Formats: sequence, C-alpha cells, structure tokens
Amino acid sequence: MKKSLVLIPLLFALLLSGCGNAARERFEAFSRELAQRDSLSFTARLTASYPDRSASFTLRYALEGEVQRVTVLAPERISGISARVEKGGTALEYDGLILDTGDLDAYGLTPMSALPLLTDALRCGHADAFWEEDGCEAVELQISDHTLARVWFREGVPCRAELQSDGRVTVACEIENWS
Repeated sequence: MKKSLVLIPLLFALLLSGCGNAARERFEAFSRELAQRDSLSFTARLTASYPDRSASFTLRYALEGEVQRVTVLAPERISGISARVEKGGTALEYDGLILDTGDLDAYGLTPMSALPLLTDALRCGHADAFWEEDGCEAVELQISDHTLARVWFREGVPCRAELQSDGRVTVACEIENWS
C-alpha cells in the first residue's frame, strides 16, 4: 500500500509535466507564427487599474508591417484617438493632428501602450509557466524584471490577458476578433 501511495504523486507530477510540455510546444508554435506575421488585428475590452481608480476602454489593435496602431472605440467622448507605435517612437493622433509622446518605457505602462506591449510579449516574451484554467490554456510571460503578462488561450487564440507591474495587475482585458 505504501508503494502505491508514493507512486500516485509521481504519476501526477509526470502528467502535469507532460501537459506543460505540450502547452509550451503549442505556445512556441503560436509565438513563431505571430512573429512572422506582417498583419494582425483584434479588439480588447480593457480595464486599467491605477492605485486610486480604474478606467475602462474598448480598443482596436492593428499591426501593419512594423507599425502598430491602437485606436479607442469607447468611451465615446474619446473615440477615434489613436496611438501609432513604430521603431522611432510613439505618436498620438486625433483628426489628422499628431502629438509626439516619445519612446515607450517599461515603467510607463498606459492603456494605449498595453496592447503593443502584450503583442510584443506574445511574439518574443520568455514563457515562465503554463496551466489550464476555466477551459483555457494559460501562459505567463516575463516581459522585464518588473512586468509580466498572463494570457489565456481558447482554441489556440488569445481570449484574455493581464499585465502586471511589480506584482499588481495594472491592465486586464478580454480579447475578441483575433485575426
């Protein structure tokens, strides 16, 4: 009886490590395919959590070549404002006017920079952990010493994500229309 009690945890550990390896392989294939794409688009219902308040947005992300664009769809009063992110930096645009906002940095996470940061993490971030939750496969990606992303996949496509800064969830989003 003692031998079978010892074998149960070992078998369970082997099963979990096998699931992790399969999930890792699926994620690495997804990440390689995403890194080779010249275009991508999706919509995210995003909640930004500041220390003293939170704000909700619906954003549209688009990648065309090396240019990433995030456009506000809601709330209505700021609908149409977009951020263009490319190698030279970031610019906010509204109705043909452009305001240069400088380069993104790892400590200046904003609702408009969250989706490009998330997409870059999916393309080349270091995957630390894999698990299953609520019928989804999940992965944790280390972005920097201070920032990580948790992404949930349903049928091989991201459906939910969180960005954490110094252990606190700063951005949570529901992802739709991934194409």
